[in-house]
Amino acid sequence: MKRTTFILSSLFLSAVMTWECGHRTETTVATPATTVDVCAAALAAGPEQNDRDRAITRLQQDARKDHTARSALERLGFAYVARARINNDAGDYKLAEMAAACLDERYPGEPQTLLLRGHVLHQLHRFAEAEQIARVLIARRTFVLDYGLLGDALMEQGRLSEAAAAYQTMVDLKPFYQSYTRAAHLRWLKGDLDGARGMMRLAAESASPRDPESVAWAWTRLAAYELQSGGLDAAMSAAETALRYQPDYAAALLAQGRILLARNRVSDAVSVLRKAARLNPLPEYQWVLADALRFGGLGAEADDVEENLIARGRETDPRTLALYLATRRTNVATAVSLAQDELRARHDVFTLDAHAWTLAASGRIAEAVPEIARAVGEGTRDGRLFLHAGLIHAAAGHSDEAQRWLTQANQLRWTLLPSERKELATHLNGTRIN
Repeated sequence: MKRTTFILSSLFLSAVMTWECGHRTETTVATPATTVDVCAAALAAGPEQNDRDRAITRLQQDARKDHTARSALERLGFAYVARARINNDAGDYKLAEMAAACLDERYPGEPQTLLLRGHVLHQLHRFAEAEQIARVLIARRTFVLDYGLLGDALMEQGRLSEAAAAYQTMVDLKPFYQSYTRAAHLRWLKGDLDGARGMMRLAAESASPRDPESVAWAWTRLAAYELQSGGLDAAMSAAETALRYQPDYAAALLAQGRILLARNRVSDAVSVLRKAARLNPLPEYQWVLADALRFGGLGAEADDVEENLIARGRETDPRTLALYLATRRTNVATAVSLAQDELRARHDVFTLDAHAWTLAASGRIAEAVPEIARAVGEGTRDGRLFLHAGLIHAAAGHSDEAQRWLTQANQLRWTLLPSERKELATHLNGTRIN
């Protein structure tokens, strides 16, 4: 059978993952120490405020029955992961870990337990540990989601060639929603926007309507790709489709807000972004809202939002906080420290960019230049990434390089925040960087 390549263009298909079985060393994955009754914790009654909560309650009930316990516990763990992602509640990740530990107590050594724990570790940004679990699983069986976990962990560590090979195996084993979304994201990271759009549309169309959050996520990502391509109408249509599947979906509202900002519909954008940040008060949401508020002349409210961003950002999203502080040129030493801490766990292009940008903000331009070169080296097309590259090279006195990157940022200016667009315009007009 002819192998169908979904992951990347032919320019990047030289990455092939090979496994030398004769040289593989056996790896033992440690399970978390249990100082509490993990099964009792995983099965403890919780809130029932919506259908997602009620589904978790049903899975807990099934997990107490001998004939359904194994499957129910596994599904319960992933249900906790899904709810944590939607509600931005780290406590649910802990419950997912408890469900995995309970599985391991009742059914020792099951691969389902390892896969669940691997996904929890990935969500907690413990990528090297998640990779270790994925490799143990792949050594034991051939299962599509194991390769998904491996690719995810490798991608966050900046090892895109290896991630591409894992995702290609995933697509070869089963072309479906999970493999399409990963292929789309990897194509986007490598600068293939058209390929990413096509693959994400496949993902959106193949997702099960019984899982509306997954459908909404795919349409939201497609909205981001359409915005980058300059198709503002297509981007808004995709965001609206996401909201039809998942009303009050914070990520789709954030996408809508950014599209409205690109259209200079500031008042409408502020209204949508307020709701998005209320539903998901992560620094990314608060930063966009604060910028929109300032653009709309609501500086006092923006101050309050930014104060909350700074207060909570270290705990909830230190990388975005580092970028924000460096952009505002405030608490720059903290920004550098946060970015360097992030680099200990992940080396993707956006963490490299954050590190470069914080170094530049602290005046360490000579160190920032090679770091931003690494960030743009994968070919990712991103307006903020290009803006940072241009400004860093300008500060280093590299006028040709600065102009090249600022011109590319200008081609994606509608993806930037209003304050970033203003700064871009200033430097494109030849004003010297302070």
